[in-house]
Amino acid sequence: MTIVAGYDVGGAHLKVARIENGRLAAVRQIACPLWQGLDRLDAALASAAPIVSDATIHAVTMTAELTEIFASREDGVVALLEQLRQRISGELRIFTGLKGFTDVQAARGDPLSVASANFLATARLIAERQPHALLIDFGSTTTDIVACDRPQGLSDAERLQTGELVYTGLTRTPVPSVATRAPLAGQWQGLARDTFATMADVRRILGELADDVDVHGTADERGKSVPESLARFARGFGRDADIRHLATWRASAAYIAERQLRSIHDGVLQVLSRPGLMTNAVISAGIGAPVIAQIASRLNLPVTDFGTLIDAPEDIRIWATRCAPAVSVALLQSKTS
Repeated sequence: MTIVAGYDVGGAHLKVARIENGRLAAVRQIACPLWQGLDRLDAALASAAPIVSDATIHAVTMTAELTEIFASREDGVVALLEQLRQRISGELRIFTGLKGFTDVQAARGDPLSVASANFLATARLIAERQPHALLIDFGSTTTDIVACDRPQGLSDAERLQTGELVYTGLTRTPVPSVATRAPLAGQWQGLARDTFATMADVRRILGELADDVDVHGTADERGKSVPESLARFARGFGRDADIRHLATWRASAAYIAERQLRSIHDGVLQVLSRPGLMTNAVISAGIGAPVIAQIASRLNLPVTDFGTLIDAPEDIRIWATRCAPAVSVALLQSKTS
């Protein structure tokens, strides 16, 4: 039996997938707050071992080179490659975007092709299975918007210009980076531009956050109940929360959630405005995939989640969708193994 492991090494999460004889068998997301040190990656890899340790080939993509502990993106790629080389037993294959897979030595010599190329792995796999599809991967921190047949930007800097990268996520994004004012009790209220609350708090107040997707601590290092989320959210309004007025606060939270969705929709419209682009469907991915259905509806396009597209086993289909790049690099590599 041929076993291929896929890794998406991020600055906040490690996502791993296991492919057995060309079919997804397991997938997992593990908290990996890399800004606290490279030892966090070691711990995440240890947690992933039961899924991937017996793989013969290990396919890797990454975005963690952007983490603040590295002096530059190039330094980050090189440091992460060395860490992975030391910790993973078996053949390492590094994804270099449009150039495909290479070994660690060659990847060290071309770090900018390795950096933040995970979206290209997902786009390439989707393009092979459904032509003219638009990928929208709404993750914890960022959102990728890619015309899978014709990606435009290759670096984060380029994609921030083209609309293909919107730096907003379902959980980790601070509320005041989404909106600086919101309606409250019939009036507009300015917001404190500090990280009192994140979009995870907004989603919890709205009752829209799955219990298993927000794996990091809160802004105040307290709990994740609705009253605790509401307390953080209200603090950004310069107020104390009152759970008796939850419906009022939910209206404010709904406005902020809509502002975030609008920013993603704007990126989508920028991507779709490119001349000659043909798009007939949306493929949703990331922990925010259910939200993307709203954008597809506004565009009058059918939507399919990534897990369904690849015919993942039903019991892990949701997590296949949430961890699309890790699954994609593993499936792409398995075709050549």
